[in-house]
Amino acid sequence: MTEETAFRRLFSTPPGVRLGSVELVADGKARNLVLEIGDGRFHGFIVRQGQAVFGYVDRCPHAGLPLAQKLDDYLTPDGGMIVCSWHGALFKIDSGACVGGPCAGQKLTPWPIEVIDGVIRTN
Repeated sequence: MTEETAFRRLFSTPPGVRLGSVELVADGKARNLVLEIGDGRFHGFIVRQGQAVFGYVDRCPHAGLPLAQKLDDYLTPDGGMIVCSWHGALFKIDSGACVGGPCAGQKLTPWPIEVIDGVIRTN
């Protein structure tokens, strides 16, 4: 068994994990985060709009793949929507609702996060 296969995939995180300053994610951009928790790894991403942050599990509801083929490349060119780079599904940033593509009517799995005193934490 390789080191990579020794980790199980996690789809949630415990509350209170400090992820970093809100400046970790540039305004209007997204950022991938991988957290090692025990014997598992959680893959998620954060989208920032001003001081608001939105977190999602990095998994397309259509095929179960991570959304981005290139690191941190989760948004449409205009930054207005989340896009799955594999099949072109489009998701609203504020709700994760799929509004186009093969998973229309489904939604991304939210990753509960919040900003407290300029620091992004899980909740």
